[in-house]
Amino acid sequence: MKTPPTAARDTARGGDGKITRELVFATALELIDRDGADALSMRRLGAALGRDPMILYRHAPGKAALLDGVVETVFAQLKVDPADHDWAAQLRGVARHYRALALAHPNVLPLLVTQQLATPLALHPRSTLRPLEDALALLIRAGFSGPDALHVYRALFGFLNGHLLNELRELVENPDETDDLLRLGLHRLPIGEFPLLRSLAHALATYDGAAELERGLDILLTGLATTLTPTVAVRPAELERLAE
Repeated sequence: MKTPPTAARDTARGGDGKITRELVFATALELIDRDGADALSMRRLGAALGRDPMILYRHAPGKAALLDGVVETVFAQLKVDPADHDWAAQLRGVARHYRALALAHPNVLPLLVTQQLATPLALHPRSTLRPLEDALALLIRAGFSGPDALHVYRALFGFLNGHLLNELRELVENPDETDDLLRLGLHRLPIGEFPLLRSLAHALATYDGAAELERGLDILLTGLATTLTPTVAVRPAELERLAE
């Protein structure tokens, strides 16, 4: 029998054992981290919390709402400092933090991508909109126009989501094999048709997610700074006036 998630065990040990919204989603996150999103159900969550599953419907009307809450729990940890005078360095730090969250919760990453796309922006939880609002403030304060600031944000997270989905799925066929062609199964490809792919076996086999992220950010941020050159930096007072 599997042990219940840490949050549920800790609650059972002390306090009044009250089931809060935060505890429900934190425990759901632990279940997804351990067993994947498909394994999450109201019954399993109730068992982990030591409560009748019907009680959970006070906090989430169904599994879809549970998944939304888990996404909110994770994404709300992402912070952007809109007052940073170096917008590129700030966004690089945000990218690194986002990657750290994804690696800490790999089963949640697909939800972070799909749940955000499946819900109209105005219906997103406010905590998940905060990074967007703060990133826009950061970029507009740096001199980007509103539309260009939005473009930078979209380009950054489009790159990040693609990079992370790829990083978490970098699989090898035979991990213990020393020959890179065999490790990746590239020996199955006809050399006459795929000579370049086969020649890059070592680079493919030694994939470094952190290094790939930094290289991708170098290309992305440099390109954005070149094609969307900021004008005069906007002062905080002027930023508030623009928001009115």
